[in-house]
Amino acid sequence: MAQQHSCGACRNGMAFEGTITMAFQPILDLSARRVFAHEALVRGTDGSSAADVLASVHPENQYAFDQACRVKALECAVDSELPALVSINFLPNAVYNPEHCLRATLAAAERVKWPLSDIIFEVTEHERITDQAHLLSILRTYHARGFLTAIDDFGAGYAGLNLLADFQPDIVKLDIGLVRDIGGDHVRQRIVSHMMRLCDDLDIKVIAEGVETIAECSALLDLGVVLQQGFLFARPSIGKAMPPVFPA
Repeated sequence: MAQQHSCGACRNGMAFEGTITMAFQPILDLSARRVFAHEALVRGTDGSSAADVLASVHPENQYAFDQACRVKALECAVDSELPALVSINFLPNAVYNPEHCLRATLAAAERVKWPLSDIIFEVTEHERITDQAHLLSILRTYHARGFLTAIDDFGAGYAGLNLLADFQPDIVKLDIGLVRDIGGDHVRQRIVSHMMRLCDDLDIKVIAEGVETIAECSALLDLGVVLQQGFLFARPSIGKAMPPVFPA
């Protein structure tokens, strides 16, 4: 039986006690040599890493954590004067009622005057999806509200082509496992080439994340992947957005 989702679940959940901020990492459009978006990445205000922060998240407080991350991402995006879209990761299992659980996000966007059309919601494939119908309901609700949607870590985890068959997001982000050392790996190149043709047919943009070398960047460009993210261009930073390094 599918899990029942109601706002009672979020009302009865625990508060998230940690204090968080956001680091931002740019996603570049290398064809236009501009910043396409910035991904918001959670950090502790005491300097703790994302892994340290996430270690304190559990089923009882994940709703409060997910809500806090959305609001903080928008507040920090404004403070950092981001020049492009902001991409926010969300936890599907922390969303009980898609419409009701958006209220804090909508209120924060209105308060900081950030357009809904400039927000990307990323769902990661690494979180175990216990109710795919519920995930589809979330994505469709977000799309109807005017948000952009993205499947993160595409090619790994629990979703993939089955999810893509039921819902076509605006963006898919290739899993780092497909990107790493792709410059010298003909199998990975062929897989990405086919994925690019599929996404082009479905009018879906493709982002390669985790790009660390010129060889990876060049191979991806040869395959038509012009949206790229990784340490080659910029590391995540807190505060004012740092200008990325475009390859020569």
